[in-house]
Amino acid sequence: MILIAIKRQLTLLVTILLCAAPALAEPVTVTDDDDREVTLDRPAERIVSLAPHITEVLFAVGAGDKLVGVTQHSDFPPEAEMIPRVGGYSRIDLERVVEMDPDLVVAWRSGNSSSQIERLRDLGLNVYVSEPRSFEGVASSMRRMAQLAGTEEHGEEAVQAFLDEIETLRLDYADRDPVPLFYQVWEQPLMTVNDEHLISEAIRLCGGDNVFGHLDRLVPRMDREAVIDADPEVIIGGGMGEDRPDWVIAWEQWEDMTAVQRDNLFFIPPSLLQRHTPRIAEGTRLMCEELERARQRRTD
Repeated sequence: MILIAIKRQLTLLVTILLCAAPALAEPVTVTDDDDREVTLDRPAERIVSLAPHITEVLFAVGAGDKLVGVTQHSDFPPEAEMIPRVGGYSRIDLERVVEMDPDLVVAWRSGNSSSQIERLRDLGLNVYVSEPRSFEGVASSMRRMAQLAGTEEHGEEAVQAFLDEIETLRLDYADRDPVPLFYQVWEQPLMTVNDEHLISEAIRLCGGDNVFGHLDRLVPRMDREAVIDADPEVIIGGGMGEDRPDWVIAWEQWEDMTAVQRDNLFFIPPSLLQRHTPRIAEGTRLMCEELERARQRRTD
């Protein structure tokens, strides 16, 4: 009788496992930012990230332990620095990516080479393309990457925390007087962002007015004379690193500019504004605080 009972229990256990197996292996389908459907037979277990901000988002949604390859400058969180590299985001080592045998590659539309992205697809790899242009776009990217990695619960917690931070800032800085602003994203060549860029949503939330937001290109190249002629009230720069405000300091020689006269030259660490990650909420808070200082200096 005992033997029969044990056999029945084993049979029941096997049946449960067999019934559960298909659920664990259900396909996952999402639409990426190139409007392409990406379908995986099951949530990804081996992921290659082709940009630092993508690496950061995958960690944020609980999928960091699934990363087998990342690009250079993937430095947040610190654990990301231990993951093998597949080149820089502008030039990927395709052979290295293939050798890693990923079941998912996450690419950056405006940063990675379009020909290399297509080559990865031609090689039979599943490629998801990311290109958020708004705070809601960041949240949507987080949700979709969590879905692809099978970490939806963790991902949704991260999404809600991010959106709550943004909403708090929106309420705090609503209806503030506009502040004409130049945001410097690069030095050589001199570059800024237009109104379609995610950074410009941060500018608008804080009550800033991007003086070059009307330009056609997402990341326009500028000449310094155009900035001087625009005479922004504030200049914000990202610099070459997290603690190097060299680019902002360089504007001090143009003493007739309003931003220089009022000491409205501000530095914000680039990883907090120039990466499409949840940490842009922190960068936006810093920007809002700097623009508020500029408003106060109008009457000082």
